[in-house]
Amino acid sequence: MNRDADFQCVLILLLTDKATLRRQLLRTRKSLSVAQWQEKSDRICTHLQALPLLRQAKTVLGYLSARQEPGLEPLFAAVNCHWGLPRCVGSSLQWHLWQVGDPLESGAFGISEPTSTAAQISARAVDLILLPAVACDRNGYRLGYGGGFYDRLLSLPEWQAKPTIGIVFDFAYLPNLPIDPWDKKLDGICTESGFKAVSTSKFHENH
Repeated sequence: MNRDADFQCVLILLLTDKATLRRQLLRTRKSLSVAQWQEKSDRICTHLQALPLLRQAKTVLGYLSARQEPGLEPLFAAVNCHWGLPRCVGSSLQWHLWQVGDPLESGAFGISEPTSTAAQISARAVDLILLPAVACDRNGYRLGYGGGFYDRLLSLPEWQAKPTIGIVFDFAYLPNLPIDPWDKKLDGICTESGFKAVSTSKFHENH
């Protein structure tokens, strides 16, 4: 049994408590060396680039890695599309166009964000959303940081049909997560081991 599987066995004992599970997973993620983090992130990006939906997308919403989240930086230059990044505004996320080299500023949680003057993106223009997460499970549920930003976004009618992929490392891809009524399921999960479709109607895997 590999280390990720051993770690998941221990986490099964914690699955009824989101806060405890979140702390443990963040601690484990923080323990990754720079080389481990980079290698795992690069493999995730390779799997994402193989997805027809990403290759065909015109506008994709992503994120800038914080707290050792899997990095998407290789995709920003390699994938020919419009990229959007979030700004935290009150209790909501606003999406702005961004490309490598555009200015960034520190947001409410110390996370790099596009400037407020960057062009905004409407839900109508979006083809795919790549979501950061503390963990995801095999049913498509996501454990975030507790702020509810993405759950609120995905509950809005104009966002509900958008394909969503949660991005986590293997150790944070779990059999089941504790869920609340407001938690929104994702359509797919991508780890360094590969892409896992939850909603097969939105993804046509060729592998």
